[in-house]
Amino acid sequence: MQAFILNEILVILLLSVVVLYLCQRLRLPIIVGFLLTGVIAGPHGFRLVRELETVQTLAEAGVVLLLFTIGLEFSFRRLLQIRKTVLLGGSLQIAMTALAGFAAAKLCGFRFNEALFAGFLLSLSSTAIVMKILQERAEMETPHGNAALGILIFQDIAVVPMMLLVPLIAGAAQGAGGSPALLAAKIVGIVVLVPVLSKWLVPKIFYGIAKTRSRELFLITTIALCMAIAWLTHEAGLSLAIGSFLAGLIISESEYSHQALGDILPFRDVFTSFFFVSIGMLLDVGFFLQHPLLLILAALCVLALKTAVAGAASFLSGLPLRPALIAGIALSQVGEFSFILSQAGVPYGLVSGELYQAFLAVSILTMMATPSLIAAAPAVAEALGRLPLPERLRQGMAPEREGKTAPRENHLIIVGFGLNGRNLARAARAAGISYAIIEMNPAAVRSERVKGEPIFFGDATQEAILLHADIRQARTLAVVINDPAATRRITELARRLNPRVYILVRTRFVSEINALIDLGANDVIPEEFETSVEIFSRILARYFIPKEEIERMISEIRSERYEMFRSLPRGVAPSCTLQSCLPDLEIASFRLESDAAVIGKTLQETEMRKRHGVTLLAINRDSRIISNPAANLRFAAGDILFVVGDAKNIQQVRLIFTFGDG
Repeated sequence: MQAFILNEILVILLLSVVVLYLCQRLRLPIIVGFLLTGVIAGPHGFRLVRELETVQTLAEAGVVLLLFTIGLEFSFRRLLQIRKTVLLGGSLQIAMTALAGFAAAKLCGFRFNEALFAGFLLSLSSTAIVMKILQERAEMETPHGNAALGILIFQDIAVVPMMLLVPLIAGAAQGAGGSPALLAAKIVGIVVLVPVLSKWLVPKIFYGIAKTRSRELFLITTIALCMAIAWLTHEAGLSLAIGSFLAGLIISESEYSHQALGDILPFRDVFTSFFFVSIGMLLDVGFFLQHPLLLILAALCVLALKTAVAGAASFLSGLPLRPALIAGIALSQVGEFSFILSQAGVPYGLVSGELYQAFLAVSILTMMATPSLIAAAPAVAEALGRLPLPERLRQGMAPEREGKTAPRENHLIIVGFGLNGRNLARAARAAGISYAIIEMNPAAVRSERVKGEPIFFGDATQEAILLHADIRQARTLAVVINDPAATRRITELARRLNPRVYILVRTRFVSEINALIDLGANDVIPEEFETSVEIFSRILARYFIPKEEIERMISEIRSERYEMFRSLPRGVAPSCTLQSCLPDLEIASFRLESDAAVIGKTLQETEMRKRHGVTLLAINRDSRIISNPAANLRFAAGDILFVVGDAKNIQQVRLIFTFGDG
């Protein structure tokens, strides 16, 4: 029997390798690959796996670990740090999507509780897919990336109360462990228990475990705590998933949460893969082939509805129309937590039979469409932005911009007020250069305006915003944002509005240089290669390459658009450096303490070079450098000697000058 179970697991793993490889080549999300693995191996596919109970058991462990890590990554302190716009956007997205799903389900003839549950399922998006794609596209720090991340975090938290409400929605309070009053009492008890455990008990346990310095013991303790708390909540009538989330939440408040998360992630990824495989096994391919057009149409309706609602929520929370629409498209799919929630509703009859098959098929179709939709989102948003829409609609529910004053001239326009934007503004202020800042974070605009910064809210991809910043009178434009598509649009628009303006653009990738130059940028600074320039210049300095040669090399690299880094150099002549020509030579320094043997003696008396083969280059005395010291200079306590010579000879001099007879 044990070998049979091993065979089932081996089949799933080997098939997953093949399917995931193909998905990677086709640029499909990993989750879709696991779902397809389940479809192929399941009872509705080629029936490669028959021991479904084993897979279901592994899947339940995956759900437990998944929610455990969500709890670990979240904390009450983090909740307090989430911006008001994110909380507003998340709550609006959940409420509006659930309400729209409820209304659509009622129109289709669903019962009240089934329609409400359908709204819950529809309101969740895929954190795993969206975050992975945004990271690959370097859009995590863009306005739409921040909005999507905030809403997804809110959704992950909302899963917990949704799962608690499942028995009540189904009208099966007894199945939840008693009457609604008893269930409420248990919830209150848990709310009280979590801070008690997280503040007093768990930190003491982990402190004792951490003192042993045993990684294995720490890992076992982490898993044991997770399983123990999950079991306690299950015995109290709640689900294992809720218990595992609470376990992660309890540990997240301790200083050991990062280590616990790092230890548990590999296990989570393995067991979570079995969860998605098990979901794929439930999909009936025959059912999909019987209703392909209907299911595709339903998937398109879900994508359109969720795009509109999530985009509206982002817009109402303060984002301009363009990034709000991109965020809405990114959140348009059905998420992995919808599968978990649907599994919780199956025992209560909230979703079953053909409706469950339709839900699975539509969810998988929306997930598969997500990469292409996110890639097309900037173009869709720009096309919509060209429509004759009211300016208030374009700029969103943002704070009012300050009234126009006399036009600025020969000023600097800074697009983006992140780290680079702040540093640039600080330098411009110190140099007495007039400047204006365009930023899309309403909170930053409000706080910085109070400090006196010439900053206003706006999307610089819009012509009206650049005109408000007097782009036609500006001398310089610096674009320092993390949105590649918006950067290209701003560069092209600024060059068209002011052919004489000097445009400097910061980008993350060197592949963007030529495109931005073609669009009108005068200078493009790629972060990845500028970091390399700083690194190699410091390293070459340590090898005693002359400073003017390093500066010449840097100038050539920048003038050639970093071609040296993009291709292998040919015919590079070797240079003779101090280290390469004299590999045994060393420069060292050491301090003379008050009891050093040579205190009061002259350099000539010590015969440092004659007796020991070491040359004294300089002395640091009272923060004053004495270069090429005279032979009659006497050593004093506290002197720092800089010497050059063979490493062994230097060590001898160090010992003799400090302890010996000199």
